[in-house]
Amino acid sequence: RELAIRTSMGATRSAIVRQLMVESVTVALLGGVLGALLAAAVVAAIVALMPPFTLPSETEIRLSIPVLLFALGACTVSGLLAGCAPAWQAGRANVAEVMKEGGRAVAGGRQGLRRGLVVLEFALALTLLVAGGMTVSALVRLMSVDLGFRGARIVTFDLPVARGRLTSAEEVEGFFRQVLDRTKAVPGVVSVSVSTGMPISGSSFGRAFEIAGRRVADPRRRPGAGINMVTPDYHRTFGIPMVRGRGFTERDRAGSQPVAIVNQAFVKLFLAGVDPVGPRLLFAPFTVGATRPSDALEWEIVGVHGDVINAGPGREPYPEVEIPFWQNPWPRVTVAVHTEREAAAVQSAVADALRPLDPELPMAHVRTIEQTLSLSLAADRFYTVFFAVFAAVALLLAGIGIYGMMSFSVAQRTHEIGLRMALGARQQQVLGQVLREGMLTALAGTAVGAIGATLAGRALAGAVYGVDASNPVTFVAVAVTLLAAALIACLVPARRAASVDPMVTLRSE
Repeated sequence: RELAIRTSMGATRSAIVRQLMVESVTVALLGGVLGALLAAAVVAAIVALMPPFTLPSETEIRLSIPVLLFALGACTVSGLLAGCAPAWQAGRANVAEVMKEGGRAVAGGRQGLRRGLVVLEFALALTLLVAGGMTVSALVRLMSVDLGFRGARIVTFDLPVARGRLTSAEEVEGFFRQVLDRTKAVPGVVSVSVSTGMPISGSSFGRAFEIAGRRVADPRRRPGAGINMVTPDYHRTFGIPMVRGRGFTERDRAGSQPVAIVNQAFVKLFLAGVDPVGPRLLFAPFTVGATRPSDALEWEIVGVHGDVINAGPGREPYPEVEIPFWQNPWPRVTVAVHTEREAAAVQSAVADALRPLDPELPMAHVRTIEQTLSLSLAADRFYTVFFAVFAAVALLLAGIGIYGMMSFSVAQRTHEIGLRMALGARQQQVLGQVLREGMLTALAGTAVGAIGATLAGRALAGAVYGVDASNPVTFVAVAVTLLAAALIACLVPARRAASVDPMVTLRSE
């Protein structure tokens, strides 16, 4: 009506269109500037949450001027597009009809575009919320997965022995026997092990192998498995259960029959249907300071241990072979300490015990099992927070969108609502009508968004481990959350409409 008054007073159509475009672009650019200010905080938060070693250390992540200019350009285009619809409507409006009193009482004749935009906004919000919900549920499942071993009161650390210091198997064995003896003597230590790999992190080595009696004609077609050199107390320290056969002992050392222990994943893949204790595996050992490849040895399988997480939480364990550390010593290892007290409490005592061996040898990557598990889930947490933040923003925008549409609709229809109430309509009827219109728009957006949510679920299932796109619980929970937000957003304009005083409204008109 304001535009109709301006037109009747001589304003040209181009002046009206220009005014609407300027208003729309100004609002869009103000939003863009605010977004640029918020972007600085968001970038800092993303960098803080980013998993370690994701990018090179020299990488500098900061706001990019070209990206900011592009964003402001996008805001300008959005403002122009948003201003086109009201400018087009204003250009087509019949000034005489709009100026009439009845012209303001007609309800919602031009709300189709606004409702369509809100429906689209709800559809996009549902898509992002489902994506965020799926990643959150996947992370929860990963954090509650059975690790297959006891993780409480265990601290692990590396001993980065300088290359060239331990040059023979005898030197390696002598050094790490001292490490074990000194660490076991620390008060509160229950057991200690030395190994080249560990649960969660997995094996550091791999080997192609053959099973005796099942020789492969083409060496390139031999299967492979992870190889882990461990001391006899390895399984005891981590609490890994033996399900068949025996563990390693101090008798399994250089000069004795090479032996091996395999996990259940190995048995399932390579020894299904046969007794896993007794077969022999053919592969070459890892020799310290070797100048040529070692000849293959026959390693007799003497035991099978339960599967533990060795490929990351939630992922199927891969086949793994453990061989005695004393039969195949290696200078770069992980030391695991099981304690009676909190693991971190004995860290300094262990460091003091090992210092006489080499004052310059540091304890690197000192972590509890909980910290190791947390690091292994860093990438999953990052993706979860990333999607969850976008989903929360989408939910906020969807709520604001439907609130703005319903509030504008109520403001336009104040005269009509006052007239209805003067003719006998009750407050509950007006309240119900406004809520019904808003929720129908929200339901339409939810229905359209179901398509986008299905596509997003399929895309995430291939990109983020643990996402179950076929689980309807996440979709239902997200849809209910979105509709609840829509209901809350509709309540304010609905209550405003129901509180209209018909006499004041009709008098003002």
